[in-house]
Amino acid sequence: MGYFDGIEPVEFDARGDGITSFRHYDPDATVMGKRLEDHLRFAVAWWHGFAWPGGDPFGGQTFQRPWFGDTMKDAKAKADAAFDLFAILGQPFFCFHDADIRPEGATFAESRRNLEEMVDYIGGKMEAGGPKLLWGTANLFSHRRYMAGAATNPDPDVFAYAAATVKSCIDATQKLGGQNYVLWGGREGYETLLNTDLARERQQAGRFLQMVVDYARKIGFDGTILIEPKPQEPTKHQYDHDVATVYGFLKEFGLEGEVKVNVEQGHAILAGHSFEHELALAASLGILGSIDMNRNDYQSGWDTDQFPNNVPEVALAYYEILRAGGFTTGGTNFDAKLRRQSLDPVDLVAAHVGAMDVCARGLKAAVALLEDGELERLRADRYAGWDGVAAKAMLDGSLEEAAALVEERSIEPEPRSGRQERLEAIVNRFV
Repeated sequence: MGYFDGIEPVEFDARGDGITSFRHYDPDATVMGKRLEDHLRFAVAWWHGFAWPGGDPFGGQTFQRPWFGDTMKDAKAKADAAFDLFAILGQPFFCFHDADIRPEGATFAESRRNLEEMVDYIGGKMEAGGPKLLWGTANLFSHRRYMAGAATNPDPDVFAYAAATVKSCIDATQKLGGQNYVLWGGREGYETLLNTDLARERQQAGRFLQMVVDYARKIGFDGTILIEPKPQEPTKHQYDHDVATVYGFLKEFGLEGEVKVNVEQGHAILAGHSFEHELALAASLGILGSIDMNRNDYQSGWDTDQFPNNVPEVALAYYEILRAGGFTTGGTNFDAKLRRQSLDPVDLVAAHVGAMDVCARGLKAAVALLEDGELERLRADRYAGWDGVAAKAMLDGSLEEAAALVEERSIEPEPRSGRQERLEAIVNRFV
Protein backbone atom coordinates (compact mmCIF):
# COMPACT_ATOMS: atom_id res chain seq x y z
CA MET A 1 0.00 0.00 0.00
CA GLY A 2 1.34 3.41 -0.96
CA TYR A 3 0.98 6.46 1.27
CA PHE A 4 -0.96 8.34 -1.42
CA ASP A 5 -3.13 5.43 -2.58
CA GLY A 6 -6.54 6.57 -3.77
CA ILE A 7 -5.39 10.08 -4.73
CA GLU A 8 -5.58 10.61 -8.47
CA PRO A 9 -3.15 12.70 -10.53
CA VAL A 10 -4.07 16.39 -10.38
CA GLU A 11 -5.43 17.83 -13.63
CA PHE A 12 -6.33 21.33 -14.70
CA ASP A 13 -10.05 22.06 -14.34
CA ALA A 14 -11.09 25.72 -14.23
CA ARG A 15 -14.24 24.68 -12.36
CA GLY A 16 -12.53 22.17 -10.09
CA ASP A 17 -12.13 22.26 -6.32
CA GLY A 18 -8.60 23.70 -6.17
CA ILE A 19 -7.66 20.84 -3.84
CA THR A 20 -7.47 17.78 -6.06
CA SER A 21 -7.54 19.77 -9.30
CA PHE A 22 -5.88 22.97 -10.50
CA ARG A 23 -8.20 25.90 -11.14
CA HIS A 24 -5.52 28.27 -12.47
CA TYR A 25 -2.38 26.28 -13.23
CA ASP A 26 -2.64 24.85 -16.72
CA PRO A 27 0.94 23.75 -17.44
CA ASP A 28 0.41 23.82 -21.21
CA ALA A 29 -1.18 27.27 -21.36
CA THR A 30 1.02 29.74 -23.26
CA VAL A 31 1.82 33.20 -21.89
CA MET A 32 4.49 35.51 -23.32
CA GLY A 33 5.36 32.81 -25.85
CA LYS A 34 6.20 30.18 -23.22
CA ARG A 35 4.32 27.36 -21.52
CA LEU A 36 3.22 28.16 -17.98
CA GLU A 37 5.17 25.14 -16.70
CA ASP A 38 8.33 26.50 -18.32
CA HIS A 39 7.82 29.93 -16.76
CA LEU A 40 7.22 28.67 -13.23
CA ARG A 41 9.48 25.59 -13.13
CA PHE A 42 7.90 24.20 -9.97
CA ALA A 43 9.87 22.01 -7.57
CA VAL A 44 8.85 20.06 -4.46
CA ALA A 45 11.20 20.31 -1.45
CA TRP A 46 12.07 16.83 -0.19
CA TRP A 47 12.89 18.04 3.35
CA HIS A 48 9.64 19.70 4.33
CA GLY A 49 7.45 17.31 2.37
CA PHE A 50 8.94 14.02 3.52
CA ALA A 51 11.53 14.54 6.28
CA TRP A 52 9.90 17.15 8.52
CA PRO A 53 8.18 15.57 11.56
CA GLY A 54 5.70 18.37 12.28
CA GLY A 55 7.41 20.07 15.21
CA ASP A 56 7.80 23.72 16.15
CA PRO A 57 9.81 25.66 18.78
CA PHE A 58 7.29 24.66 21.44
CA GLY A 59 6.41 21.08 20.57
CA GLY A 60 7.74 17.95 18.97
CA GLN A 61 6.64 15.50 16.30
CA THR A 62 3.01 15.35 15.25
CA PHE A 63 3.38 13.51 11.92
CA GLN A 64 3.49 9.71 11.74
CA ARG A 65 4.94 8.80 8.36
CA PRO A 66 5.53 5.12 7.49
CA TRP A 67 9.04 5.93 6.22
CA PHE A 68 10.26 7.68 9.39
CA GLY A 69 13.31 5.75 10.52
CA ASP A 70 17.08 5.46 10.18
CA THR A 71 17.49 2.54 7.79
CA MET A 72 18.10 2.35 4.06
CA LYS A 73 14.76 0.56 3.77
CA ASP A 74 13.08 3.62 5.31
CA ALA A 75 15.00 5.94 2.97
CA LYS A 76 13.82 4.01 -0.08
CA ALA A 77 10.24 3.96 1.20
CA LYS A 78 10.49 7.74 1.57
CA ALA A 79 11.77 8.02 -2.01
CA ASP A 80 8.89 5.85 -3.22
CA ALA A 81 6.39 8.14 -1.50
CA ALA A 82 8.13 11.24 -2.85
CA PHE A 83 7.93 10.05 -6.44
CA ASP A 84 4.30 9.09 -5.93
CA LEU A 85 3.58 12.71 -4.93
CA PHE A 86 5.65 14.01 -7.85
CA ALA A 87 3.51 11.93 -10.20
CA ILE A 88 0.28 13.14 -8.60
CA LEU A 89 1.29 16.82 -8.90
CA GLY A 90 3.02 16.52 -12.26
CA GLN A 91 5.56 19.20 -11.32
CA PRO A 92 8.81 19.11 -13.33
CA PHE A 93 11.45 19.34 -10.55
CA PHE A 94 12.38 18.45 -6.97
CA CYS A 95 15.11 19.56 -4.53
CA PHE A 96 16.91 17.81 -1.67
CA HIS A 97 19.55 17.94 1.06
CA ASP A 98 21.76 14.89 1.53
CA ALA A 99 20.30 14.23 4.99
CA ASP A 100 16.79 14.20 3.52
CA ILE A 101 17.40 11.22 1.29
CA ARG A 102 19.85 9.03 3.23
CA PRO A 103 20.24 7.92 6.86
CA GLU A 104 23.18 9.21 8.87
CA GLY A 105 25.97 6.65 9.13
CA ALA A 106 28.25 5.89 12.06
CA THR A 107 31.10 7.46 10.05
CA PHE A 108 31.37 9.94 7.20
CA ALA A 109 32.29 7.10 4.85
CA GLU A 110 29.12 5.23 5.74
CA SER A 111 26.99 8.35 5.25
CA ARG A 112 28.62 8.90 1.86
CA ARG A 113 27.95 5.30 0.82
CA ASN A 114 24.32 5.66 1.92
CA LEU A 115 24.04 8.83 -0.16
CA GLU A 116 25.56 7.18 -3.22
CA GLU A 117 23.18 4.22 -2.94
CA MET A 118 20.17 6.54 -2.65
CA VAL A 119 21.38 8.63 -5.60
CA ASP A 120 21.40 5.48 -7.71
CA TYR A 121 17.93 4.54 -6.43
CA ILE A 122 16.52 8.02 -7.14
CA GLY A 123 18.29 8.14 -10.50
CA GLY A 124 16.49 4.97 -11.54
CA LYS A 125 13.15 6.57 -10.70
CA MET A 126 14.07 9.69 -12.66
CA GLU A 127 14.98 7.58 -15.68
CA ALA A 128 11.59 5.86 -15.42
CA GLY A 129 9.84 9.18 -16.01
CA GLY A 130 10.22 11.08 -12.76
CA PRO A 131 10.91 14.82 -12.55
CA LYS A 132 14.33 16.44 -12.88
CA LEU A 133 16.52 17.79 -10.09
CA LEU A 134 16.29 21.58 -9.79
CA TRP A 135 19.03 21.67 -7.17
CA GLY A 136 20.85 19.70 -4.54
CA THR A 137 22.41 20.92 -1.32
CA ALA A 138 24.07 19.74 1.89
CA ASN A 139 22.59 19.86 5.37
CA LEU A 140 25.29 21.65 7.35
CA PHE A 141 23.11 22.71 10.26
CA SER A 142 21.05 19.91 11.86
CA HIS A 143 23.76 17.71 13.37
CA ARG A 144 25.33 18.80 16.65
CA ARG A 145 28.76 18.94 15.02
CA TYR A 146 27.56 22.14 13.30
CA MET A 147 26.34 23.89 16.44
CA ALA A 148 29.02 26.59 15.91
CA GLY A 149 28.72 26.69 12.13
CA ALA A 150 30.24 24.70 9.29
CA ALA A 151 32.63 26.75 7.14
CA THR A 152 32.86 29.37 9.90
CA ASN A 153 33.43 26.87 12.72
CA PRO A 154 36.33 27.53 15.12
CA ASP A 155 37.30 23.85 14.78
CA PRO A 156 39.16 23.08 11.50
CA ASP A 157 37.96 19.45 11.70
CA VAL A 158 34.38 20.66 11.29
CA PHE A 159 35.43 22.77 8.28
CA ALA A 160 36.98 19.64 6.74
CA TYR A 161 33.89 17.53 7.48
CA ALA A 162 31.67 20.19 5.89
CA ALA A 163 33.94 20.31 2.84
CA ALA A 164 33.76 16.53 2.46
CA THR A 165 29.98 16.66 2.80
CA VAL A 166 29.57 19.38 0.20
CA LYS A 167 31.88 17.53 -2.19
CA SER A 168 29.71 14.42 -1.90
CA CYS A 169 26.57 16.50 -2.48
CA ILE A 170 27.98 18.25 -5.55
CA ASP A 171 28.90 14.81 -6.89
CA ALA A 172 25.34 13.63 -6.22
CA THR A 173 23.85 16.72 -7.87
CA GLN A 174 26.09 16.26 -10.90
CA LYS A 175 25.19 12.57 -11.23
CA LEU A 176 21.45 13.34 -11.09
CA GLY A 177 21.73 16.13 -13.66
CA GLY A 178 20.90 18.91 -11.22
CA GLN A 179 20.60 22.34 -12.79
CA ASN A 180 21.83 24.23 -9.70
CA TYR A 181 23.71 23.65 -6.47
CA VAL A 182 22.68 25.67 -3.39
CA LEU A 183 24.64 26.64 -0.27
CA TRP A 184 22.58 27.67 2.72
CA GLY A 185 24.57 28.70 5.80
CA GLY A 186 22.00 27.73 8.40
CA ARG A 187 24.41 28.29 11.29
CA GLU A 188 27.07 30.42 9.58
CA GLY A 189 26.81 33.27 12.02
CA TYR A 190 27.11 33.94 15.73
CA GLU A 191 25.04 33.83 18.88
CA THR A 192 27.32 36.16 20.83
CA LEU A 193 30.16 38.46 19.82
CA LEU A 194 31.92 37.60 23.06
CA ASN A 195 33.40 34.43 21.53
CA THR A 196 33.36 35.38 17.82
CA ASP A 197 36.20 36.48 15.53
CA LEU A 198 34.25 38.11 12.69
CA ALA A 199 37.22 38.64 10.38
CA ARG A 200 38.45 35.05 10.71
CA GLU A 201 35.00 33.53 10.20
CA ARG A 202 34.30 35.68 7.15
CA GLN A 203 37.60 34.63 5.58
CA GLN A 204 36.82 30.99 6.25
CA ALA A 205 33.38 31.35 4.64
CA GLY A 206 34.86 33.07 1.59
CA ARG A 207 37.59 30.49 1.12
CA PHE A 208 35.07 27.65 1.51
CA LEU A 209 32.93 29.11 -1.27
CA GLN A 210 35.97 29.52 -3.53
CA MET A 211 36.78 25.85 -2.95
CA VAL A 212 33.21 24.86 -3.82
CA VAL A 213 33.27 26.82 -7.08
CA ASP A 214 36.69 25.43 -8.03
CA TYR A 215 35.61 21.84 -7.42
CA ALA A 216 32.29 22.19 -9.22
CA ARG A 217 33.99 23.56 -12.32
CA LYS A 218 36.77 20.96 -12.07
CA ILE A 219 34.30 18.07 -12.38
CA GLY A 220 32.43 19.78 -15.22
CA PHE A 221 29.34 20.87 -13.31
CA ASP A 222 27.81 23.45 -15.63
CA GLY A 223 24.83 24.36 -13.48
CA THR A 224 24.45 27.51 -11.41
CA ILE A 225 25.93 27.77 -7.92
CA LEU A 226 23.59 29.61 -5.57
CA ILE A 227 23.71 31.14 -2.08
CA GLU A 228 20.47 31.45 -0.15
CA PRO A 229 20.44 34.63 1.99
CA LYS A 230 19.02 34.53 5.50
CA PRO A 231 19.40 37.12 8.26
CA GLN A 232 18.95 35.21 11.52
CA GLU A 233 17.25 32.29 13.25
CA PRO A 234 18.62 30.07 14.58
CA THR A 235 21.65 32.35 15.10
CA LYS A 236 21.53 35.98 16.16
CA HIS A 237 23.21 37.11 12.94
CA GLN A 238 24.32 35.38 9.75
CA TYR A 239 26.95 36.43 7.24
CA ASP A 240 24.48 36.03 4.34
CA HIS A 241 21.95 38.48 5.83
CA ASP A 242 20.28 39.56 2.58
CA VAL A 243 20.96 39.99 -1.16
CA ALA A 244 22.99 43.16 -0.70
CA THR A 245 25.16 41.52 1.97
CA VAL A 246 25.72 38.45 -0.18
CA TYR A 247 26.73 40.59 -3.15
CA GLY A 248 29.32 42.42 -1.06
CA PHE A 249 30.62 39.05 0.14
CA LEU A 250 30.86 37.74 -3.43
CA LYS A 251 32.69 40.88 -4.58
CA GLU A 252 35.14 40.60 -1.70
CA PHE A 253 36.15 37.09 -2.73
CA GLY A 254 35.99 37.58 -6.50
CA LEU A 255 32.94 35.35 -6.97
CA GLU A 256 30.32 37.79 -8.27
CA GLY A 257 30.61 36.25 -11.74
CA GLU A 258 30.43 32.68 -10.43
CA VAL A 259 27.63 32.60 -7.85
CA LYS A 260 24.03 33.80 -7.86
CA VAL A 261 21.32 33.84 -5.19
CA ASN A 262 18.36 31.65 -4.34
CA VAL A 263 15.96 34.13 -2.75
CA GLU A 264 13.36 32.91 -0.26
CA GLN A 265 10.29 34.97 0.51
CA GLY A 266 10.32 34.09 4.21
CA HIS A 267 13.97 35.07 4.59
CA ALA A 268 13.38 38.38 2.80
CA ILE A 269 10.69 39.17 5.35
CA LEU A 270 12.96 38.27 8.28
CA ALA A 271 15.57 40.64 6.84
CA GLY A 272 13.04 43.48 6.91
CA HIS A 273 12.49 43.52 3.15
CA SER A 274 9.72 42.57 0.76
CA PHE A 275 10.20 39.59 -1.52
CA GLU A 276 10.04 41.80 -4.60
CA HIS A 277 12.73 44.09 -3.16
CA GLU A 278 15.20 41.23 -2.82
CA LEU A 279 14.36 39.95 -6.32
CA ALA A 280 14.66 43.40 -7.91
CA LEU A 281 17.98 44.03 -6.18
CA ALA A 282 19.36 40.62 -7.19
CA ALA A 283 18.30 41.25 -10.79
CA SER A 284 19.89 44.71 -10.81
CA LEU A 285 23.16 43.21 -9.55
CA GLY A 286 23.05 40.37 -12.08
CA ILE A 287 22.87 37.59 -9.47
CA LEU A 288 19.20 36.48 -9.57
CA GLY A 289 19.15 32.71 -9.89
CA SER A 290 16.21 30.91 -8.30
CA ILE A 291 13.54 31.28 -5.60
CA ASP A 292 12.08 29.45 -2.63
CA MET A 293 8.38 30.29 -2.57
CA ASN A 294 6.82 30.40 0.87
CA ARG A 295 5.58 32.99 3.32
CA ASN A 296 5.87 33.89 6.97
CA ASP A 297 3.06 34.63 9.37
CA TYR A 298 3.29 38.39 9.82
CA GLN A 299 2.15 38.02 13.44
CA SER A 300 5.06 35.70 14.26
CA GLY A 301 8.70 36.65 14.59
CA TRP A 302 10.18 33.48 13.14
CA ASP A 303 10.43 31.60 9.87
CA THR A 304 7.09 29.76 9.64
CA ASP A 305 7.63 28.44 6.07
CA GLN A 306 3.98 28.45 5.03
CA PHE A 307 2.73 27.74 1.53
CA PRO A 308 1.99 30.95 -0.43
CA ASN A 309 -1.60 32.19 -0.52
CA ASN A 310 -1.28 35.91 -1.29
CA VAL A 311 -1.74 36.54 -5.02
CA PRO A 312 -0.77 40.26 -4.98
CA GLU A 313 2.53 39.48 -3.21
CA VAL A 314 3.29 36.64 -5.59
CA ALA A 315 2.37 38.76 -8.63
CA LEU A 316 4.87 41.47 -7.65
CA ALA A 317 7.56 38.83 -7.16
CA TYR A 318 7.03 37.31 -10.60
CA TYR A 319 6.85 40.81 -12.10
CA GLU A 320 10.46 41.35 -11.03
CA ILE A 321 11.48 37.90 -12.28
CA LEU A 322 9.88 38.50 -15.66
CA ARG A 323 11.42 41.98 -15.92
CA ALA A 324 14.77 40.27 -15.44
CA GLY A 325 14.07 37.86 -18.29
CA GLY A 326 12.60 34.95 -16.34
CA PHE A 327 14.28 31.87 -14.96
CA THR A 328 17.14 30.13 -16.76
CA THR A 329 18.41 27.28 -14.58
CA GLY A 330 16.34 28.44 -11.59
CA GLY A 331 12.73 27.83 -10.69
CA THR A 332 10.04 27.99 -8.01
CA ASN A 333 10.82 25.65 -5.14
CA PHE A 334 8.17 25.21 -2.44
CA ASP A 335 10.31 25.43 0.69
CA ALA A 336 7.12 25.23 2.71
CA LYS A 337 5.71 23.06 5.47
CA LEU A 338 2.29 21.75 6.27
CA ARG A 339 0.88 23.02 9.53
CA ARG A 340 1.53 20.53 12.30
CA GLN A 341 -2.20 19.72 12.61
CA SER A 342 -2.46 18.80 8.89
CA LEU A 343 -2.03 15.05 9.24
CA ASP A 344 -3.63 13.47 6.16
CA PRO A 345 -1.90 12.54 2.88
CA VAL A 346 -4.32 14.70 0.91
CA ASP A 347 -3.22 17.72 2.98
CA LEU A 348 0.23 17.55 1.36
CA VAL A 349 -1.37 17.36 -2.08
CA ALA A 350 -3.79 20.20 -1.36
CA ALA A 351 -1.01 22.44 -0.02
CA HIS A 352 0.96 22.13 -3.26
CA VAL A 353 -2.11 22.42 -5.49
CA GLY A 354 -3.21 25.62 -3.77
CA ALA A 355 0.30 27.07 -3.89
CA MET A 356 0.74 26.22 -7.57
CA ASP A 357 -2.58 27.90 -8.35
CA VAL A 358 -1.56 31.02 -6.40
CA CYS A 359 1.73 31.17 -8.32
CA ALA A 360 -0.04 30.66 -11.65
CA ARG A 361 -2.49 33.48 -10.87
CA GLY A 362 0.37 35.70 -9.74
CA LEU A 363 2.49 35.04 -12.81
CA LYS A 364 -0.42 35.65 -15.19
CA ALA A 365 -1.14 38.94 -13.41
CA ALA A 366 2.54 39.88 -13.75
CA VAL A 367 2.44 39.07 -17.47
CA ALA A 368 -0.65 41.25 -17.89
CA LEU A 369 1.06 44.12 -16.05
CA LEU A 370 4.11 43.86 -18.28
CA GLU A 371 2.08 43.62 -21.46
CA ASP A 372 -0.02 46.61 -20.42
CA GLY A 373 3.25 48.53 -20.10
CA GLU A 374 1.98 51.50 -18.11
CA LEU A 375 4.16 50.84 -15.07
CA GLU A 376 7.28 50.69 -17.22
CA ARG A 377 6.28 53.80 -19.17
CA LEU A 378 5.84 55.75 -15.95
CA ARG A 379 9.12 54.41 -14.58
CA ALA A 380 10.94 55.51 -17.73
CA ASP A 381 9.25 58.91 -17.62
CA ARG A 382 10.43 59.45 -14.06
CA TYR A 383 14.07 59.13 -15.11
CA ALA A 384 13.73 60.68 -18.58
CA GLY A 385 15.84 63.68 -17.63
CA TRP A 386 18.88 61.43 -17.34
CA ASP A 387 18.63 60.49 -21.01
CA GLY A 388 19.73 63.98 -22.07
CA VAL A 389 23.26 64.72 -23.31
CA ALA A 390 23.99 67.23 -20.55
CA ALA A 391 22.90 64.85 -17.77
CA LYS A 392 25.05 62.03 -19.15
CA ALA A 393 28.02 64.37 -19.43
CA MET A 394 27.52 65.48 -15.83
CA LEU A 395 27.91 61.88 -14.62
CA ASP A 396 31.20 61.65 -16.51
CA GLY A 397 32.40 64.98 -15.17
CA SER A 398 33.54 66.41 -11.85
CA LEU A 399 31.81 67.76 -8.78
CA GLU A 400 32.98 71.27 -9.72
CA GLU A 401 31.44 70.97 -13.21
CA ALA A 402 28.14 69.84 -11.76
CA ALA A 403 28.19 72.79 -9.37
CA ALA A 404 28.98 75.17 -12.23
CA LEU A 405 25.88 74.00 -14.11
CA VAL A 406 23.70 75.27 -11.28
CA GLU A 407 25.28 78.74 -11.53
CA GLU A 408 25.32 78.88 -15.35
CA ARG A 409 21.74 77.68 -15.85
CA SER A 410 20.24 79.15 -12.66
CA ILE A 411 18.91 75.69 -11.81
CA GLU A 412 16.04 75.61 -9.30
CA PRO A 413 14.70 72.03 -9.19
CA GLU A 414 10.91 71.68 -9.18
CA PRO A 415 9.80 68.52 -7.31
CA ARG A 416 7.62 66.10 -9.29
CA SER A 417 5.09 63.64 -7.95
CA GLY A 418 6.25 60.07 -7.43
CA ARG A 419 2.69 58.92 -8.27
CA GLN A 420 2.82 56.05 -5.78
CA GLU A 421 -0.91 55.80 -5.22
CA ARG A 422 -1.57 55.82 -8.97
CA LEU A 423 1.02 53.09 -9.48
CA GLU A 424 -0.58 50.96 -6.78
CA ALA A 425 -3.97 51.46 -8.41
CA ILE A 426 -2.51 50.21 -11.71
CA VAL A 427 -1.29 47.05 -9.99
CA ASN A 428 -4.71 46.54 -8.40
CA ARG A 429 -6.32 46.37 -11.85
CA PHE A 430 -4.54 43.09 -12.45
CA VAL A 431 -4.49 41.33 -9.09
